[in-house]
Amino acid sequence: MSPAELRASIGLAGIFGLRMLGMFIILPVFALYAEHLPGGDSHTLIGIALGAYGLTQAVLQIPFGWISDRIGRKPVIAGGLVLFALGSFIAAGAHDIYWVIAGRVIQGAGAISAAVMALAADLTREEHRTKAMAMIGMTIGATFALSLIVAPVLNRFIGVPGIFALTGVLALLAIGVVYAIIPDPQISHFHSDAEAQSGQFLDVLRDRELLRLNFGVFALHAVLMALWMVVPFSLRKFGLAADHHWQVYLPVLLVSAALMVPAIVYAERKARLKQVLVASVALMLAAQVLLALLDGFWGLVFALLAFFTAFNVLEASLPSLITKVAPVGAKGTAIGVYSSIQFLGTFAGAAGGGFLSQHYGAYALFGACAVLSALWLAVAASMKPPAAVRTRMYHVQAMDNPSAAALSQRLAALPGVREALVLAEEGVAYLKVDMKGFDEQHVLRLIEGEI
Repeated sequence: MSPAELRASIGLAGIFGLRMLGMFIILPVFALYAEHLPGGDSHTLIGIALGAYGLTQAVLQIPFGWISDRIGRKPVIAGGLVLFALGSFIAAGAHDIYWVIAGRVIQGAGAISAAVMALAADLTREEHRTKAMAMIGMTIGATFALSLIVAPVLNRFIGVPGIFALTGVLALLAIGVVYAIIPDPQISHFHSDAEAQSGQFLDVLRDRELLRLNFGVFALHAVLMALWMVVPFSLRKFGLAADHHWQVYLPVLLVSAALMVPAIVYAERKARLKQVLVASVALMLAAQVLLALLDGFWGLVFALLAFFTAFNVLEASLPSLITKVAPVGAKGTAIGVYSSIQFLGTFAGAAGGGFLSQHYGAYALFGACAVLSALWLAVAASMKPPAAVRTRMYHVQAMDNPSAAALSQRLAALPGVREALVLAEEGVAYLKVDMKGFDEQHVLRLIEGEI
């Protein structure tokens, strides 16, 4: 990557991470804080406050991406950060749970994820775009882990209102990063690999394999958010003050990350993604059973270790599966739908978990999470094993649509190429190729007109 591409990728990853920080950082501490607010005696309202961010994020992120095609990426990103900061300050000054909900709704309305991805595509060459997207995607897991560790410590010194205010200040500072560090794109183009196309939504939603994965990410984040309606109270019940909860989260996250790495490496290198996925969903189901059955502090810790090991593997595996399963020309749309359903899962899990916790207790919540996990296990077990493929992008010279269609057919006929699509308007060839047996030099010679 060139220095400009690297600077853009790092800067955009930081901005994307900040947005995810706004959702994750209050998870470990908010329920304990909210019970002292007027209206906070309702766990249902606490759950809605936790998940409201995800609801508006899910609804608005794709439309904001489309708006950025018309008025530019940076104005949309800056406007989204202003909304995020406004929501953060409203939540920081809230005197009851209803104003916190309002703040969280406005936070989520600053839905800049699609615009960030599109700007990253504008600022990177085809051969480096996957690296840029991976850098941005990695911030999700890193931000989640950081939030669980840092939030209890910050809560001790500045409290939850201070955490909200801090994220608002960081959002305003990020606007400076957008204009001072991120280069200006020469021109904004549509990128099939990074943006959703309205004409492809029905095709993506009808694809059974993509539906299985979308149900999976919904279930994964619904269960995650539901657990935060119980876990902080359980740790407090065992005598651990809120500002010391990191002492549980840190070792659990470190051990689960160490267990995740070999599973991911095995899945990718041995083309065993389905097997690892199914095993991880089964482990997530087992974690819900353990949470319900095991008594005592160490039983809770063991159950959390099982859950976070499964969560980390699944969170890393599902995006990879989406890119392998999605049609080569609809990857951006598939990822956009996947991301929106993920945020819908955060809202449904938090709100539903709060309702179950309030009216039926923790065991009902664990039971509902177990049922959802069991449904996902059945869905995952019925999926087709994904092919051992990867996506490649190549720049192509200017040509008309008939020439692009002819080149697509010739590329698709090459050994090791599963799918090929040349888009004249984007000047790009998208190929889905086998992990083994793919001759890239043959493709390059064909694209350059040497054969």
